[in-house]
Amino acid sequence: MATTEPTTGLTTSKLTIDPAIEGLAFDDALVELQRTVAELEAGGQPLEAAIALYERGVGLQARCERLIRDAELRVEQLVARAGGALETRAVQPEKVADGPPDQAASGSR
Repeated sequence: MATTEPTTGLTTSKLTIDPAIEGLAFDDALVELQRTVAELEAGGQPLEAAIALYERGVGLQARCERLIRDAELRVEQLVARAGGALETRAVQPEKVADGPPDQAASGSR
């Protein structure tokens, strides 16, 4: 759907994500994104084909970001305590590498 911006006079279109992209697993979406980027970098496509590839790349990148965000939320919610109960704990990658969660959270080593 194309619209004209009243302040700039530029024509813009609303990006619609391909439903097939929404069904991709993370690994598949990442492979497709890499392939799409490589194809764009190689060049040689007509303008409309390059724009279509770029739009597909944007959709694939958004899918990967959503899947990563969802995975991070799942990890935050599934940190098991010693007693077997579950607790929510924020994941901070720089602290995960520092040591066990109790040490990383308290900042001691």
